[in-house]
Amino acid sequence: MAANLLRSTFTLNAVRMGNAPSSSSSSSSSSGRRKHSSSSSFKAGIIEWANGLGGKEDSDGCKGADAPAGSKYPIMADESIMSKKAHGTSDSPVQKELRWNCDYETADRICNFNRHYAEYAGYFLSTSFLKEVDRTKETTYYDSVTGKPLFVAPRGRTFEEFESESRAHGWPSFRDEEVVWDNVRCVPGGEAVSTTGTHLGHNLPDRKGNRYCINLVSVAAMPSK
Repeated sequence: MAANLLRSTFTLNAVRMGNAPSSSSSSSSSSGRRKHSSSSSFKAGIIEWANGLGGKEDSDGCKGADAPAGSKYPIMADESIMSKKAHGTSDSPVQKELRWNCDYETADRICNFNRHYAEYAGYFLSTSFLKEVDRTKETTYYDSVTGKPLFVAPRGRTFEEFESESRAHGWPSFRDEEVVWDNVRCVPGGEAVSTTGTHLGHNLPDRKGNRYCINLVSVAAMPSK
């Protein structure tokens, strides 16, 4: 019952954000994904992704937003950054060994064969993330494909504030000062991506400023030794 209540809470939050898990049939959901895909390979990747969720509902599409005019961040890129490459939008699959027990297949689908969809709301709570993360210092979050640093958090706030905001929205949520801008960009419409083509999530600005709502599976590479 607790798990169902938790899912209901995150579903309500996702509805408010415009990306609630779909209650439609699998056939209509697949149709929606096909509509958003721009090539047959991307269509296949999205359908495979939907079929591989193991009974978990997926988020039914994130609607990002552009930052207010005059904002310094995010640093923008055009659509060419997400062009088709050797492995979806990336040159290679995600790394086999991911942190916090993140699922490899879910990570590869979301990172490389996806532009609009996300791990289900509250996914990060089903991993070992909160048990393992060091709450006493900043943590660096690495691209699950390339291993490059993408976010460093908490920065300019406490871990409790970072956790509270992430729980409220259902996904790890980062602010401008927590982004490694050498390796992160946004494209028009608010999609957050790496400079090498990894789908990360979406920018969903609020009254505090830009808020980057990020899939944990996209930033779960092991630290380089």
